[in-house]
Amino acid sequence: MATTFDHGGGVRSVAVPIPDNPLGHTLVYVVESDRGPVLVDTGWDDPGSWDTLVAGLAACGTAVGEVYGVVVTHHHPDHHGLSARVREASGAWVALHPADAAIVRRTRETPPERWYTYMAAKLTAAGAPETHVAPLRTPRPRPLPGLSPALPDREIVPGELLDLPGRRLRAIWTPGHTPGHVCLHLEEEHPARLTGHGRLFSGDHLLPGITPHIGLYEDPDDTTVTDPLGDYLDSLERIGRLAPAEVLPAHEHNFTDAPGRVRELLDHHEERLAGLLALLAEPLTAWQLATRMEWNRPWEQIPYGSRNIAVSEAEAHLRRLVKQGRAEAVTGSEPVAYMAV
Repeated sequence: MATTFDHGGGVRSVAVPIPDNPLGHTLVYVVESDRGPVLVDTGWDDPGSWDTLVAGLAACGTAVGEVYGVVVTHHHPDHHGLSARVREASGAWVALHPADAAIVRRTRETPPERWYTYMAAKLTAAGAPETHVAPLRTPRPRPLPGLSPALPDREIVPGELLDLPGRRLRAIWTPGHTPGHVCLHLEEEHPARLTGHGRLFSGDHLLPGITPHIGLYEDPDDTTVTDPLGDYLDSLERIGRLAPAEVLPAHEHNFTDAPGRVRELLDHHEERLAGLLALLAEPLTAWQLATRMEWNRPWEQIPYGSRNIAVSEAEAHLRRLVKQGRAEAVTGSEPVAYMAV
């Protein structure tokens, strides 16, 4: 049984389940256009999730074969996973920002072994113990999900209107959670005439109760030192200035007062950076910092894969502190340790 919701003004949502994930589901938005429905995201590539999406579209008064286009906020498998199946069933176009399209191409072309070697090297450099790195050195019997995502056939151009005949949906580039994350601004009067500027499909960029993961932009062949947390904070401020009347996120629930939520998240990250500076009174590697940071549970209870994500998040925060001149690498340390300045 699909859970759907009518947001008014030709916008509905379908809650598409994410198997074995505390987030529960991805909200796939169904936006009416003069050429048929356009989906914002598609959900996880799983048979049960597909069945829910198909049933949800029927409950919204349409069908998967009627879909005109798919706009993907970012490349993660709970958003982009079913894009290929929707395109096969309908002939719909699939659009993604070029930075995330590049990740999709790289993911499809890179053998899984290359990713494991890369991850092992990254974790070793971050100071992870050999007991944690060792499993990455042995081949896996089954492929990871999301290793063959759909190649988009259109690129999202930030600032331009998307191909929704009869509607005004503009792409806003909001890097941080991924390098090519986009929010989508529906530049139409709010159906309930709420104060503000239209409605915003925010993907994972702005959520009502969760702080999205900000890790490193993974590219085994690129040595550029990026600053994902800096990108995210800048993107947040841009959305705060936009001041949409209502935000329609990919998880949790719709909400108002986007500027207020932006301020909360900016304050949260500043508090977190200040807390990390206190920890960096002594030299710490990224792994050591991750084990001391506050998470939603004690480090001992964090599962293996989530620890890798936590280390990536610790590194993103370290890069921001280094860029701000508030911390620096300890000369000659191996693996590299950092200290507050």
